[in-house]
Amino acid sequence: MHAFRSPAISSPSRLFFWSLASLLLLLAWDASGLDLTLARWFGSASGFALENHWFWRGVLHDDMRPLPWLLEGALLIGIARPVGTLRRLPVSRRVQLALTTLAALLVVSDIKLHSHSSCPWSLQEFGGVASHVSHWAWGVRDGGDGGCFPAGHASAGFAFVGGFFAFRHVLPTTARRWLLGSMLAGLLLGLAQQVRGAHYMSHTFWTAWFCWTTAAGLDLGVTWVTRQTSQRPARPQAEVPGH
Repeated sequence: MHAFRSPAISSPSRLFFWSLASLLLLLAWDASGLDLTLARWFGSASGFALENHWFWRGVLHDDMRPLPWLLEGALLIGIARPVGTLRRLPVSRRVQLALTTLAALLVVSDIKLHSHSSCPWSLQEFGGVASHVSHWAWGVRDGGDGGCFPAGHASAGFAFVGGFFAFRHVLPTTARRWLLGSMLAGLLLGLAQQVRGAHYMSHTFWTAWFCWTTAAGLDLGVTWVTRQTSQRPARPQAEVPGH
């Protein structure tokens, strides 16, 4: 019997719709100016009072930094030695899960490397030296250190959204749980950076979108290859000449 697949999560057209809808919402957020509004909730001319708070920095930032790489290592090992729910995935989907997570982390890191957008705590308004410049103003420097867009720390949660795409073909319920867990983790880590002045909220939202689209693109590729392989006719076995 084939595993039950909910149309809500198995249809490429629905995935495309949600990807496009979230993109439009993100662009609307960027145009709204809400980034600075939220930053002012936590920051003042003296800076951000919670920047070095034991919980927001110590627990949700410093202690969390090695976690995504440890989990990624476990996923890579799980390709050959799966445990728990990973055993329910075919090898191709275990490879997809591990590589999608790694790809999402690298995509976010690469965009940050080429970004001239500085963090909120670097703005003159909050005691820094930079001016506020849109993160889409590529090539325009704001007078600060740059390298702040998108939110790298939040990718420690959002990068694992690839589990939704890997599991949706086999275990839809597990896929939904994986999606919820990775999104909540990313939002929590993004909130920690928001209150510290390390990122704007849009940085967190864009990280989620980059991770989602990276995972969706790889899922389409793996699914296409899998279907092509399964539909390929088997080679007829050569007859063994009689003695």
